[in-house]
Amino acid sequence: QVQLVESGGGLVQAGGSLRLSCVASGRTFSSYAMGWFRQAPGKEREFVAAISRSDGISYYADSVKGRFTISRDNAKNTVTLQMNSLKPEDAAVYYCAADHRQYYGSRYEADYDYWGQGTQVTVSS
Repeated sequence: QVQLVESGGGLVQAGGSLRLSCVASGRTFSSYAMGWFRQAPGKEREFVAAISRSDGISYYADSVKGRFTISRDNAKNTVTLQMNSLKPEDAAVYYCAADHRQYYGSRYEADYDYWGQGTQVTVSS
């Protein structure tokens, strides 16, 4: 079992930045691919970014490319989502997820085994 705890959400003006963190329990964090998803009110949960095991190969949803950066620190069992140039449409609850079966993270929600409780990001215009 893996427990994930997100933090770093809050209120920011459009054009501003936030850094979200996800801390995982356990001693084998580097063996998990990690992903970030988000869900806005009335909408489906959508893929944001993913990062591979160990070497940190990442990819992104088109909507956040060039603005968001996912990274991981295996020594600290932490994955981070740096969000720059935030837009009102980025407002959502952001969720961290872990996939123990694949090397590269998936864009599909069903492929992940463990989920955090989410952290709220609000972007004002």
